[in-house]
Amino acid sequence: MSKNIKIYIAVLVFILILILIGDYNKQKTIDWRPTYSVNDKIPYGLYVFDKEIGGILKNQKIERIPDITPYEFLDSKYNEDTLVETYTVKGTFINISQQNNLDDQSAKEIMYFVSHGNNAFLSMTNFPKTLLDSLKFEYSSNLLQTKDASVWMANKKLSSKIYKSTSDIADYFSKIDTLNTTVLGYEGNPKYKKNINFIKVPYKNGYFFLHTNPVTFTNYNLLKKDRYQYTEKVLSYIPKGDVFWYTKSPNDENISASPLRYIFSQPALKWAWYLFLIGMFVFILFNAKRKQRIVPILQPLSNLTIDFTKTIGNLYYQEGDHKNIIDKKIIYFLERIRTEYLIDTTKLDDEFVKKLQHKTGKDEKDIQELVLLINEYRNSYHGNIEADLIRINNAIEKILH
Repeated sequence: MSKNIKIYIAVLVFILILILIGDYNKQKTIDWRPTYSVNDKIPYGLYVFDKEIGGILKNQKIERIPDITPYEFLDSKYNEDTLVETYTVKGTFINISQQNNLDDQSAKEIMYFVSHGNNAFLSMTNFPKTLLDSLKFEYSSNLLQTKDASVWMANKKLSSKIYKSTSDIADYFSKIDTLNTTVLGYEGNPKYKKNINFIKVPYKNGYFFLHTNPVTFTNYNLLKKDRYQYTEKVLSYIPKGDVFWYTKSPNDENISASPLRYIFSQPALKWAWYLFLIGMFVFILFNAKRKQRIVPILQPLSNLTIDFTKTIGNLYYQEGDHKNIIDKKIIYFLERIRTEYLIDTTKLDDEFVKKLQHKTGKDEKDIQELVLLINEYRNSYHGNIEADLIRINNAIEKILH
């Protein structure tokens, strides 16, 4: 493990320790979301009610409906094979939710279920439009002052006690069919202001029990002093028999199935995970370059022929054998003319000059001068041999370069 990797790991561990220390004494934030889920222990969950409903509705079979819609559940219980079409189950359908979580098809199926001599208990702050039109009621809401936030039962024989309400928002029935609707409960201030929050409405062969204060069934309310007693009084109106409780919360559909769900639910673990990802990104960013051994620089092979020629030339020159150098210069020049330009070098005359000039493009006077110097040298005319070597070499250089 390299030194840089050790440094990265040490920095990440140090930051993680700082986060854990800072989070240790931090008061956990309370989640006040109104989930109304039987799985949630937060204030507005139904975890406590789910555990206690069996003790409240004693000797009644309670069937929970967590995964399908009310329409799917009730429709599967409808028997069309008999002479008189009816449901194979009898009892009360229950739904407790902050907002209306019933689709139109489910609402119609519940009404059909009630019309066959069954019942439905719905506790929510707003109701399906299908129910409003069929049962002839309307609902509204307003803000209560703290001193007005109370709930109580209409039947004093059942209970004359007034209970403090958990919510300061009063959702109530603003209009009802007074000829057919029975008022079961109120909210507000019993001395000077009260609104209806619990009613019983007949529908064909069954009854609807409608309640606008679902917070009554939450963990926060049930664990607050004697408020559980009000919950018991409300549920006491549910007729004896089987209970079909629709427990699916709208929030349940948003619960992630990821293995990291618990990590993301805890702030300290969530930030530790983010820091880990950031640290890994930084590490990869600075170490992603390809690493390899240094490739040695190989020097190209030198042209030993040229070096050899220079060495021999210097040797002849130092020995003063200028004639030998001139002979080899002439031989090398003529050999190159024959090889590269395919010109016969037997006779160095005007015809040779013209051919060489056409193929090399050199100045004709320079070619004539070189031919003249070579012919003079060959005719044994020797003046200053060293001067002749210089002139012939310069003349050859003009033609070949």
